[in-house]
Amino acid sequence: MPLGSNTKQYETPNHPYQGERISNEHGLLDRYGLKNKEELWRAQSELRSYRREARDLLAQPQDDPAVIRRSEEFLGRLKRVGILGEGDELGTVLSLEVEDVLERRLQTVAYRNGLAQTPQQARQFIVHGHIVLGEQRQRIPSYVVDVDEEDLVAFDEHSPLADELHPERAEGQ
Repeated sequence: MPLGSNTKQYETPNHPYQGERISNEHGLLDRYGLKNKEELWRAQSELRSYRREARDLLAQPQDDPAVIRRSEEFLGRLKRVGILGEGDELGTVLSLEVEDVLERRLQTVAYRNGLAQTPQQARQFIVHGHIVLGEQRQRIPSYVVDVDEEDLVAFDEHSPLADELHPERAEGQ
């Protein structure tokens, strides 16, 4: 694929007008403060790729050293990102939900850490450059936060929001 080519990172639903699916999607958009359904579909596609890889690994002979190494790398990646817990195994990947992927977004982590009053406000703070990850300013709400980076999410020291008396700060931050 040539550099800079535009390819979709998601798949749209097969049936565009299903009332139950649409209402579920709207609930997720509101709960996680997503901009549009494309962001949700991107997370669903990511989850599908995790499940596909897990099914492929489970279908392989489990005593093959190459399969064991690939399985450990795959599980290690999902545990580092926080989608899986430390004790989880390969079969657990098949029972993951889209919420597990959405919980690891910077926008959700910033909201859960109390940096914003709503997920939508967390998104605005990130896009406007008020949130840093360690020393690095992060402006992408969909950035996937690793477990060891979670404590590094904070306000930029040069941001007006770093002042605890700022009116937009959530109560008790």
